[in-house]
Amino acid sequence: MLELHQFRHSAFCLKVRMVLQAKALSYRVVEVTPGVGQLAVFRLSGQRQLPVLVDGDTVIADSSAIARHLESVEPDPSLIPQDARDAAQVPLIEDWADTTLAHAARLALVQAAASDPELRVALLPDDLPEPLRRTLAGLPGGWLQGLGEVLDQGERAAMFTSLQRLAAAVETTPWLVGDQLSMADLAVAAQLSLLRFPASAGDGLAGRGVPGLSDHPQLQPLFAWRDRLETRLFQVDPAAV
Repeated sequence: MLELHQFRHSAFCLKVRMVLQAKALSYRVVEVTPGVGQLAVFRLSGQRQLPVLVDGDTVIADSSAIARHLESVEPDPSLIPQDARDAAQVPLIEDWADTTLAHAARLALVQAAASDPELRVALLPDDLPEPLRRTLAGLPGGWLQGLGEVLDQGERAAMFTSLQRLAAAVETTPWLVGDQLSMADLAVAAQLSLLRFPASAGDGLAGRGVPGLSDHPQLQPLFAWRDRLETRLFQVDPAAV
């Protein structure tokens, strides 16, 4: 059986789970604890980043590399359109989602979590000791916002403009490229999970997200599209979304 080593709330790990679900492949999830658990990942794959997929004697890291591997071992249904023009668009959208959108969405979520103790705690690993969870929940939001990179207003505005265009697009067609599900859809949908968590994120996170984006009226068609896609892949209860 395929074995997926992951962080539960990683958008890139969600992308791989979506590919596995789309292809109806059986797999086992190994939840990795940040820090100590990544040492085992390093011994397995030679690096600490997730996701990592184990397929027999083959170990693959990076969500796009894993997706290509799964496309080769299970070509049906294909996540790459047959039309050459459509097929050329898919990796462009996937790369944008995995880089530009992923960077902006991650920073937006970090900033939201810095000012929202409940969101911050919900994002923590389940096996984190309770005293440490309480400590992290009690840290001042202003102090946390001063850590790491910051999403400036220009980056946030650029992301919002791109999301607006996507929201308009999915109101007229169910797929971003061509007339069937593709890697473009899965890559974008996965990164949207950082802006508003889907039902598969669990009760503590489902429906929560980045204020000003997750609840913006113009972006609701995009999140509704993502939720329909998730329902199709994971067969979750739409009422839970």
